[in-house]
Amino acid sequence: MAAFNKVILVGNLTRDPELRYTPSGTAVANLRLAVNRKFRDKAQQLKDETCFITAVVWSKQAETCNQYLHKGSSLLVEGRLQSRTWDDTQTGQKRSVIEVLAERVQFLGAPGGRSAAPAASGVAADADAAADTEWIEESEEKHDENQ
Repeated sequence: MAAFNKVILVGNLTRDPELRYTPSGTAVANLRLAVNRKFRDKAQQLKDETCFITAVVWSKQAETCNQYLHKGSSLLVEGRLQSRTWDDTQTGQKRSVIEVLAERVQFLGAPGGRSAAPAASGVAADADAAADTEWIEESEEKHDENQ
């Protein structure tokens, strides 16, 4: 039987990234994501549903997320589902969680709180796109300098 485990989520952070390091020095960050869904119920009333998901990001990508993302940031997370179990030392019970092991994180909002959505006029959209491109190029230059 074939298997396929792929998740793509678009949402907003409910809190700042939680960065920590493993004993070997590898960075790992937890991103708590709120993913919203709008739908109509049987009575045709518009309803909102929010799903809260934790995405786990590793290595340089974790450090970059910690540096640029903050509560409310919009992002796309691509990865796979992962299940973990452990013994809770405080209660003595076995605990489990399903989370997304992020393979790729794409920032959807621009720095400084600007929206990533294009503006209605072409001139404003071009200016926003140029500013976003400039910010990405600066990030890549800093990334290259740090390696």
